[in-house]
Amino acid sequence: MNVSSKAKDVDHGKTTLTKALSGKWTDTHSEELKRGITIRLGYADASFYKTKEGKYTTDANGNTLLRKVSFIDAPGHESLMATMLSGAAIIDGALLLVAANEKCPQPQTREHLMALEIIGVKHIIIVQNKIDLVSSEEAMQNYKDIKNFVKGTIAENAPIVPISAQHNVNIDSLIEAIEATIKTPKRDDTKEALFFVARSFDINKPGSEIEILNGGVLGGSLKQGILKKGEEIEIRPGFRREKENKVICEPLITKIVSIMSGGELLDELRPGGSAALLTSLDPSYVKSDTLIGNVSGKKGKVPEIYDKLRLEIKLLERVVGSKEDLKVDPIRKGEILMLNVNSAATVGFVEEIKKNVAEIRLKLAVCANKTDRFTVSRNLGSRWRLIGFGKMI
Repeated sequence: MNVSSKAKDVDHGKTTLTKALSGKWTDTHSEELKRGITIRLGYADASFYKTKEGKYTTDANGNTLLRKVSFIDAPGHESLMATMLSGAAIIDGALLLVAANEKCPQPQTREHLMALEIIGVKHIIIVQNKIDLVSSEEAMQNYKDIKNFVKGTIAENAPIVPISAQHNVNIDSLIEAIEATIKTPKRDDTKEALFFVARSFDINKPGSEIEILNGGVLGGSLKQGILKKGEEIEIRPGFRREKENKVICEPLITKIVSIMSGGELLDELRPGGSAALLTSLDPSYVKSDTLIGNVSGKKGKVPEIYDKLRLEIKLLERVVGSKEDLKVDPIRKGEILMLNVNSAATVGFVEEIKKNVAEIRLKLAVCANKTDRFTVSRNLGSRWRLIGFGKMI
């Protein structure tokens, strides 16, 4: 099972919470540590146990294993909405963090809840963090503000769990809420395998001899189907390169050398949880997350590549995430929009717009099924703001 933690920024404590649940600090990118915000998707696996006394814990010592859970630490900073939406595409449920010592809702908290609703994530737990920094009266007022905020949304009946991630306060109650609210969904193993690539990287140390080099690693989540060690897979859109002032995509064919999920080596991968596929790809293809947004599956069974889309778009009434109450203006011919689908983010130029149907030329091609939902964002005040969603026609 995949669970996402989302918040406005580092002050809400989502990365600290992920560490409290998994023991892993997911901000490892040097720029993340420097700036104090999550830039890339972070992954951490945790195991939940139950004691003889009925208490929920992450401590394995003499306790009964309930299940393993993968956490995706998605960026909360307003300028990193594209990466957050990429994380939302591969999750089964979400922890929506709200800081008890800040006014609720923050613009980005509203934006993230709307994004979850658009993408279809229905299982949500609201985590009221930082309760150690406020009085009981302030915590209760914040609780009331949260209830007012989620009224009429998909999170209206979501449990609200007060915690202090920094001091591991009430983490057992949060685990209990996760167990009750975010069930492991039933998976269809008979469908064609679809693996969403959310990270790609080279695990070789600088200066390694060619003879001992490992292939490139794909990190992400299997949405459906089964992938097996030794299988040949295709990666689409693939490796992007420039030719005659135009970016072209070359689908890649490679072999799965090994599979890692939940801290274990596997012979086959089934849906649920985050995973890493060690491949036979040249490591130069995967460096610095080059293959983020790609879709992988069995050779010849991966969805089509699109560099131009015809989308039927439904606009929201109000711009999501803005401090001001802004009405969403109609899409204009010639404007540039940001689009998210599955784990991919791209920008596109609107070539034609008639009523609610837009023809959009993409800067970076995407791999998608006709049934996949796209989120649509507009650049307002140097920030990408969520304004609607659409499907291919």
